[in-house]
Amino acid sequence: MTTGAGGEPVLHRTENGVSWITLNRPEAMNAVTWDQRERIIALLADASADPDVRAVVITATGKGFCAGADLRGAPTAGEHVPGDVARTIRLGAQRFIAAVLDCEKPVLAAVNGTAAGIGAHLAFACDLVLAAESARFIEVFVRRGLVPDGGGAYLLPRLIGPQRAKELMFFGDALPAADAERLGLVNRVVPAEDLEKTAREWAERLAAGPTRAIALTKQLVNASLDTDRSTGFAAEAAAQEINMTTRDANEGVASFVERRTPEYRGR
Repeated sequence: MTTGAGGEPVLHRTENGVSWITLNRPEAMNAVTWDQRERIIALLADASADPDVRAVVITATGKGFCAGADLRGAPTAGEHVPGDVARTIRLGAQRFIAAVLDCEKPVLAAVNGTAAGIGAHLAFACDLVLAAESARFIEVFVRRGLVPDGGGAYLLPRLIGPQRAKELMFFGDALPAADAERLGLVNRVVPAEDLEKTAREWAERLAAGPTRAIALTKQLVNASLDTDRSTGFAAEAAAQEINMTTRDANEGVASFVERRTPEYRGR
């Protein structure tokens, strides 16, 4: 498996409270391998557990964000029997996307180029999405005669509604970044040369915020489309009860009373 500059298929660094996760196989348009997937899942779990990590950015090197799944390097199995495919998807692509959705820190996608298949779903699972003007999103599965996996049929209708989701999935056409922004799949489109700078500004702003409150807010929003009003209201009240035990909540209230800028520490 070849890699880009840095020699590792997934680059990682933590700066100013932000965990930067970078796919680094530009020669393969960052098609994600089994090893890369497992590394990213582990880094997201680490981010959840580390109080000094307060935001996450997922991005990539080269011209592609992630061209989909690269199955080379996956553990080999013996004879295939019914149930193997479902298990592979459940423990692979779905677990990958769930790791982003379940991360206790806000996750920002900085989409530098083509995001296709599981690569598109990786971006859509993130809490915020920035895209370079050259980026595009492709529900490539229908081109291969496949059903969308990796949470696509779950994510897309919740983001843009069933009719738009079906259009993207039935035809598999490339969706330019500007159109993705118009549909609500992307928060902001920026020139390619501004992508990293903007991602850093957004991520560091998140990292300076009340981390536990943001985590609870993420959980509430992600669950809201799967629950009824009474359940959602109960979860909201419980989340606020938990949040009011944090130092940051106390700091936020105190700073308001004292008419000063709060200093949140993620605790």
